[in-house]
Amino acid sequence: MTWRNLVVLGATSDIARAISSELALRGTGLVLAGRNVEELRRLAADLGVRHGVHAAAEPFDALAFEDHPAFVRRCFEGPREVDGVVLCFGSLGPPPGAGGEAARRVLDANLVGAVSVLEEFAGELERRGRGVVVVLSSVAGDRGRQSNYLYGAAKGGLSVYCQGLRNRLFRSGVHVLTVKPGFVATAMTRGLLDPDSPLVASPGRVAR
Repeated sequence: MTWRNLVVLGATSDIARAISSELALRGTGLVLAGRNVEELRRLAADLGVRHGVHAAAEPFDALAFEDHPAFVRRCFEGPREVDGVVLCFGSLGPPPGAGGEAARRVLDANLVGAVSVLEEFAGELERRGRGVVVVLSSVAGDRGRQSNYLYGAAKGGLSVYCQGLRNRLFRSGVHVLTVKPGFVATAMTRGLLDPDSPLVASPGRVAR
């Protein structure tokens, strides 16, 4: 299926870049959202030239919760028909033991910020009676591990949230897809994974 336009949250991450390229190749217009607006504009211009699709840049901060309603309204403004959202942002954060404030930041970056903005998108798509929500979660949320249990707790919560959201939106014609790519060679995992291991996927493979 080819979507007309999709919003990509955290669009400068390695996986998000690969997903955006794959979508543009298939003719999908894009709203690229994130904190680095200049980089987003460069990425949008490149995709537009390469694939002949309309790509726009929008500032977005997952931790600026109060800005999420206005951000989502901007995404749906104007003549473009937005069919849904792809959530790609996240952060491993510091290792466990860094203190309560650091733990809260990990949960905010990976769970609270995601739920905050997805609730806004869900309401808009539900009113329209169609669309798709794609959320990159993680296998780290399937089991608590000593090395990353804070990140895992956030991703586990995100996956459960998506289960409930899927049940809520099913009757309105909105599909919710949770993606757990496993080990992926990205900037976030550099130094933690062997990119040549057969157990490690590339961002391009995940995007496809």
